[in-house]
Amino acid sequence: MKTALVIGASGGIGSALCARLEGLGVQVTSLSRSVDGFDLTQPEQALQMLDDLPDPFDLVLVVSGALEVNGAEPEKTIRAVSAQAMMDQFALNAVGPALVLSRGHRLLPRDRRSVFGVLSARVGSIGDNRIGGWISYRAAKAAVNQIVRTSAIELARTHKQAICVSLHPGTVKTAFTHLTSDIFSYKSLILLCLGCQKALHGLFSPAIVSEC
Repeated sequence: MKTALVIGASGGIGSALCARLEGLGVQVTSLSRSVDGFDLTQPEQALQMLDDLPDPFDLVLVVSGALEVNGAEPEKTIRAVSAQAMMDQFALNAVGPALVLSRGHRLLPRDRRSVFGVLSARVGSIGDNRIGGWISYRAAKAAVNQIVRTSAIELARTHKQAICVSLHPGTVKTAFTHLTSDIFSYKSLILLCLGCQKALHGLFSPAIVSEC
């Protein structure tokens, strides 16, 4: 792996991944809203910036996203659902990655192995939902899992060596969450991307990262 594109590079996960990849000698291109003005909720601008990127990348990671958007906290009950808050969640956490994937055919090489990884969340698993709550966030993450799966099927037709997966990092200690957890390891995410096999193409599983 020689080149990587990290979207959402200024966040806690994104910055850690960039630092680790650069430490491995990977040439990293980073995009973020705070540093580069790359805003996935502004589709035309975001797509133009993606189209302006040079040669394809061996690794593309979409690690943008948020639990709270525009100050709207996760719902504890369906009675608290707001149409605007739910649309904001989908715009950032589902439509945003879909926009990047819409350029996947150009962002990934056709002549060699490559990986396209999208950060998802365990709460996006329908079968794993046993306590309810967080309706908008859960729904957006469930949607992005389906988006990745569908994109993986399409990419496989033209990019025979490409691998497209959703990644579940676990609970992460960042400035946003203020949480301490041993679940997340950016090293595990990178090891997964480096060692990802075709059998995982299009797969989302909360267990993948913990097995690395």
